[in-house]
Amino acid sequence: MNRRPLKSRASSWTKALAAWLVSTAVTPNQISIASMVFAALAGGAFFLGGLWLIAAALFIQLRLLCNLLDGMVAVEGGKSTPDGPFWNEAPDRISDILIITGLGYGIGLPELGWAAAAMAILTAYIRELGSSTGQAADFCGPMAKPQRMAWLTGAALLAAIGPNLLDIALWVLLIGTGITALRRSFRLVRALKNGA
Repeated sequence: MNRRPLKSRASSWTKALAAWLVSTAVTPNQISIASMVFAALAGGAFFLGGLWLIAAALFIQLRLLCNLLDGMVAVEGGKSTPDGPFWNEAPDRISDILIITGLGYGIGLPELGWAAAAMAILTAYIRELGSSTGQAADFCGPMAKPQRMAWLTGAALLAAIGPNLLDIALWVLLIGTGITALRRSFRLVRALKNGA
């Protein structure tokens, strides 16, 4: 399967949490929807700024936890559904928009936020384009989703307790996701030409 390789998927606490969720009536799709809720809260916290940035960092991590658990409940827990692929991908793209544009509006640079969000979506689009042509999913960085969220989490915490460099952080995110999109594009074109 074309799943993002994550060490956290093998940790005992995530396995225990996923097993508990499997034993409940909670579905993987509901967990995916919850990830969008946490993303909206993160974006709102970025917009508010100040000490709310600590909440933004927390909500980003809860969004990532949902991203991890929905797949574990669906695949390892055997609760996958025919519409699962939609709920696995679409909420992630919406979540990227909510978080990154929330940051952009929060620092008074909405255009930069939208540009960075567009680049984040482009990286995922190229990965899915590759998968649709029979290639293995390309999760390379430097600003794949885990790296983007780690970067934003760190930037939020730093801005909450120290110097506010969120404008620089957003520029780095934009450039990093642009490089990621280009790198994935080159790798996909090379694989297609080589008939891999």
